[in-house]
Amino acid sequence: MDSHGYILDGVRVVDLSTFVTGGFCSLMLANQGADVIKVERPEVGDDIRHSGPPFVDGESPYYWTINYDKRSVELDLKSDAGKAALFDLVSEADVFIQNFRPGTAERLGVDYDAVTEVTEDIVYCDISAFGATGPWRERPGYDLLVQGLSGIMSVTGEEGGRPVKVGLPQTDLITGMWAAFGIVSALYRRQRTGKGEYMDLGMLDATLPWLSKQAGKVFAGEETGRMGTKDPVLAPYQTFRTKDSHLNVACLNQKLWTAFCEAIGRPDLPEDERFETNADRVDAMAELEAEIEETLGERTTDEWMDVLVEAGVPAGPVQEVKDALDNEQTEAREMVWTMEEDDREIPVVEHPLKFRHSESGFRQPPPKLGEHTREVFAELGYEDEDIDVITGETDED
Repeated sequence: MDSHGYILDGVRVVDLSTFVTGGFCSLMLANQGADVIKVERPEVGDDIRHSGPPFVDGESPYYWTINYDKRSVELDLKSDAGKAALFDLVSEADVFIQNFRPGTAERLGVDYDAVTEVTEDIVYCDISAFGATGPWRERPGYDLLVQGLSGIMSVTGEEGGRPVKVGLPQTDLITGMWAAFGIVSALYRRQRTGKGEYMDLGMLDATLPWLSKQAGKVFAGEETGRMGTKDPVLAPYQTFRTKDSHLNVACLNQKLWTAFCEAIGRPDLPEDERFETNADRVDAMAELEAEIEETLGERTTDEWMDVLVEAGVPAGPVQEVKDALDNEQTEAREMVWTMEEDDREIPVVEHPLKFRHSESGFRQPPPKLGEHTREVFAELGYEDEDIDVITGETDED
C-alpha cells in the first residue's frame, strides 16, 4: 500500500457530547485519525458508560462501540478552573462538538461565540433534537421520539399492527453520520478559506432525508403505511418463510424475477397475468407471497441459498446479530476483531472505509473515565499541581 497516514491526522476534536449523536460522530472522526478528547463530568462521565445491562467487568459494551480511539478527561465545567482548562483545550482544537439542549451551552459559557473568542477558526457542531430554531427547539428528544415524529414508525411493522421502532438507535446514528459529514466538509472549507464554521444540526432534520422512497409516495399523492418487510414499489422484495427459518429475496427487475422463478421450480409464475409485470406484482402482493411461500416452505433456507446463489438471484438469510458479526465474509473483510490492552479484551466493530492510499481504523480501546486527563493537560504545559486543581484532587486556592 502506498500509505500516507490517516486522513485526519493532526485534527483535534473536543467532544462535550453524551450518548450517541455526538459520540458516533466523533467516533467516525477518530477512525480516520482525529485526536478526539472526550470531556466528561468528574466521577460520573458520559451516561452511556452506565447504559445497560449487560456489563462486562463493570463496563458497558454499548459504551465501547461508540468510544474506541478517544481520550477521556474529567472537567467540572461549572468551576472556574474546569472552564479555564476547557478553553485551554479549545485553544489547540480544530473541532468542537456538543449536544446540549438549546440554551444550555450559553448557560455554561461554551456556546459558539464564547468558543470563537478563543479559537476564531473553530468548526463548531451544535447537535440537538430539533435544532436551534422553530417552536420545538427547547423540547427534549431521543431516538424513540424522533423515530415516531419522523414517520419511520408509521411505515415499520406489519400491516394492521402497532407502529414499530427500528431495533437499533437509528436516528441517533443518522444524526452522528450527518454531523461527521458536516464537520469534514467544514474542515475542507476552512482549508480553502481559513474560516471556521458553525453547524446547527437537529435529529429530526437529519432523519427526514432518509425517508426517500416513502417521501416520494407522499409527493405523488399516495398513502404510506406499514407493510412488514414488503416494499412499496418492488415485488417480490421481502422476507419469506422457508421450511426452517426466513429468507430475503430481492427481485429488482424482470430478469431477476424470471431467474428466481426458474430457480425455485415455478416457471409458471411469470406467465400468470397477476404477476406479469412489477406493477402487477405490487398490486397483488398478498397473492404473490402465498404462492412463493408455498414453494419456499418445501426446503430449508440453506438449501434455497445454494440454489439461488447458483442462479445469481439476490437472496440472503435473516441472520441473528451474533451470526452477522461472525461469518466468513465479515472475517475476510476484518470487520470484527479483538483489541487487547493490559487486562482488557475489547471486541471491535471496525468502520467500513478502506482507502488505498490512506490508513483508517481504530488503534486504541475506549478510554476509562478520566484516563487521559493528566496526559492531555501535560501536553498543554500544565504542571502536576495545576492538574490536581482541575481534577479536584486538591483545593482550588
